[in-house]
Amino acid sequence: MPAIEVVALHKVYRSTLGRTITALDGVDLSVGEGELFGLLGPNGAGKTTAVKILLGLTRATEGSARIAGLPVANPESRRRVGYLPEGHKIPGYLTARQTLSIFGRMSGLDGATINRRAGELLETLRISQWIDVRVKKFSKGMTQRLGLAAALIHSPNVLLLDEPTDGVDPVGRREIRDLLREEAKNGTAVLLNSHLLSEIELTCDRVAVLRAGKLAAHGTVEELTRGSAKYKMVAAPVDDSLIAAFRDTGAGVERVNGHVLLSVNDVQHLNALVDQLRARGGILSELSPVRSTLEDVFVDLVRA
Repeated sequence: MPAIEVVALHKVYRSTLGRTITALDGVDLSVGEGELFGLLGPNGAGKTTAVKILLGLTRATEGSARIAGLPVANPESRRRVGYLPEGHKIPGYLTARQTLSIFGRMSGLDGATINRRAGELLETLRISQWIDVRVKKFSKGMTQRLGLAAALIHSPNVLLLDEPTDGVDPVGRREIRDLLREEAKNGTAVLLNSHLLSEIELTCDRVAVLRAGKLAAHGTVEELTRGSAKYKMVAAPVDDSLIAAFRDTGAGVERVNGHVLLSVNDVQHLNALVDQLRARGGILSELSPVRSTLEDVFVDLVRA
């Protein structure tokens, strides 16, 4: 049973003037237990609406959404959900200890459990020495770490995180990645939304890209980034006549820092280019696939 399951999800907003805006248009996705799942899309793609539906903050127009097998209309579905919203605010007069105590008590934890979990989380997130300092003295990165600790205080089975590394330094981002991997290793399903595509690429097992309320692509990071048939060729000699011959076959050819970047249709096309090189007496030193980054894939999908 998936930890999160969304089937044919539609959400249409209606204005007072009778206009309609389709935020989600038939989205299907699932996140398994112990999976790190990235939800991507440009502004207005429907990511926030999807999360709001999962949290019961707004209702779907059509379709269904479940957490741990329970419909999201059932408040019990959210009992073991941790949520970190983007740009969250914690009252500045509270200390870190008081903040986690409030979140823990709202989740039904006893004092001993709250103290134990607070100590563990603040130690892991490297802000334990600030436990009795008021939040108004925290930096943005420290506030972000405290928000993540609050989302984790009750040991949730499902984590919904919106920009969890926003304002966090590179070392802190790595530590948060390690923490999320450890949570996933223990069976927690993590749905991660971030504009830092490099973080998604380093963190997530699978990714879905929303565009105009529809699912534009989904799969593992490896599946999404290996689709581009580009190859790095190091050979000699590579003169203008050979470049022209390559281009005559429909290949894209670009000289880059002493090698040639080839864009081909398939492996057969690539082999034909290698045959042309060798027929002209050229020597091939290196031929390797060039993997696109997740950012490359994202930009191509959004522009399509």
